[in-house]
Amino acid sequence: MLGDFQVTRDGQPLDLPPSRKTRALLAYLAVTARQNQRERLCDIFWDIPDDPRGALRWSLSKIRQVLGADQKNLVADRNVVAVSLETDYARLAPLVKADLSSRSTQELEAVLASIRGGFLADLSLERCFEYESWRQAIASEVEIVELGILRELVERLTDEPRRALPLAQRLRRLVTHDASLAAEIEALEDRVRSAAAQGAGRAAQPASSAPPKPAGQDPGRAVQFCRARDGTRLAYASTGSGPAIMRAAHWMSHLTFDWDSPIWRHWMRELSRHNRLVRYDERCNGLSQRHVVDISFETMLSDLECVVEATGLDRFTLLGLSQSCAVSIAYAIRHPEKVSGMILYGGYVKGWRARGDAGEIATREAAATLMRESWGKPNPMFRQAFCSMFIPGATHEHFAWMDDLMLRTVLPDDAWRLQSAFSVIDVSDLLEKVRVPTLVLHARDDNVAPVESGRTMAAGISGARFIELESQNHILLEGEPAFEEFIDHVRAFIAETAGG
Repeated sequence: MLGDFQVTRDGQPLDLPPSRKTRALLAYLAVTARQNQRERLCDIFWDIPDDPRGALRWSLSKIRQVLGADQKNLVADRNVVAVSLETDYARLAPLVKADLSSRSTQELEAVLASIRGGFLADLSLERCFEYESWRQAIASEVEIVELGILRELVERLTDEPRRALPLAQRLRRLVTHDASLAAEIEALEDRVRSAAAQGAGRAAQPASSAPPKPAGQDPGRAVQFCRARDGTRLAYASTGSGPAIMRAAHWMSHLTFDWDSPIWRHWMRELSRHNRLVRYDERCNGLSQRHVVDISFETMLSDLECVVEATGLDRFTLLGLSQSCAVSIAYAIRHPEKVSGMILYGGYVKGWRARGDAGEIATREAAATLMRESWGKPNPMFRQAFCSMFIPGATHEHFAWMDDLMLRTVLPDDAWRLQSAFSVIDVSDLLEKVRVPTLVLHARDDNVAPVESGRTMAAGISGARFIELESQNHILLEGEPAFEEFIDHVRAFIAETAGG
C-alpha cells in the first residue's frame, strides 16, 4: 500500500488485473479489513448507469483469480464482502496517534523501510470522489507518520551521525524549506567527515569533545547537540576564545540564522570578540526540538544545567536576556560555584500576567491572540506592531528581517505557548538569595519589560549594580550608543569578576 500497489505471495509479486478500479477495490477491502456492504461498495466505486452490482461481481471474480486456490482470505456473500490480507499499512497505522518516543528504534526503522512512496500512489480514481477522499486522507496520515519517524530517529541518533545523516537528508526532501534542518544536516555531514578522517589516521577529535571554534570560522558549523533530562534535543554553539560567557536561552533565537540577522548578529560578534560565547536555542526554538510539551520554568532551568554540563564549563559569566534573566537568577542560586558574575539585561521579576496590571494583561492577551493567527505570515500590520514593540527604532531592513526571524525561529503555536509561560514567571522570592556579583542593565523606554522591572531586580539582589541605558529598544540595535555602552559595561564587569 505504501507506494505503488503490489500483492505478493512468498515474497513474489502476483499478476494483478489491468483494471485500476478492480485493483483499487482490492486495496480498499484489504485496508479497511472489515465486512463491507455490497451496496456501499457500489456507491463508492460505480455510478448507477454502469450497472454497479454487475461491475462489482466482475471485479470480485478477478480478485478471486489473484487470491488463487486459497480463498479463505475472501468472504463474499449476497450482502457483504471482506478481504483479510497482511498489509504494510496495518503495521504503520498504530503509529498515527502514537507517542513515537516510546517506540523502539528497530520498530521505527522497520516501518520507515516499508514506506516506498505515497499511500496507493498509483491508484487514484478522480471520478470516484468518496474513494479518492479516503485515499488522500490516509495518504496524509502516512506522510505525517513518515515525517514524525524521521524526526524522531534523527534526534534519537544524534550521537551516531552516519545513521542519522541519510535520515535527515530524506527528511529534507520532504520538508524542503526548513532552514534549521539544512543547518542540522550540515553539522551531521561535518561530524561524518570528521569521523572518516579519524578512521583514515588523520588528526581529529570526536565531535562530542571538539574544542570551540574561534571567531572567524563559519559559526553554523560549530553547532552541537545534547539531550535535556526529559530527552528533548538541545542545540548549542560556541564561538570566540577567552573568559567564558554562557548566554541563557531566550525565545526567537536560531544559532545559525542569528549570524545573518541584523537583529542579533552584532550581539554575537561583540560578545565573541574577547570571550568564548556559548549559546543554545531554547526548546521549541531554532535548532532545538520543536513541539515540546513541557516548557515550564523548572524545565528551562534544567535545560541550562544540561548545556553547561555538555560544554564542560567550570566557571563562567552568566548572561540573561529578557525572560532568561529569571532563569539565570535561579541557576546562580543553585550553582554559585560556577558563576563568576551574572549580567542581566531587559529582564523582569514578574511576567506580565503575574504583575497583575489589568490594562497590560488585556493588551497582552489581545496581542497573544493575534500572534497565534498571524505569526510568521506576511502580515504587515502584525509585523509592524510586533517589531515596533520590541524594536521601536527598527529600520525597514529590520522590519523585513523580522518576518524571517519569526518564521525560522519558532512555530506559531509554540510562540503563543511560550508567551503564556513567560507571563506567569515570578522570581520575587529568589532575589535575596543571589550571592554572585551581578550587573543589571535596562533600556529606559523599553516597551516589553518596563524599566521599573530592572530597577526592582537590581534592588532585590544584594550588591547588584544597575545601569540605565538611553534607548527604546528591548533588543539593542547595532550602531546605537546604548549598545556600545552595554558592551563596554559587559567587558568591564567580566574583567573585574572573571578571575574571582
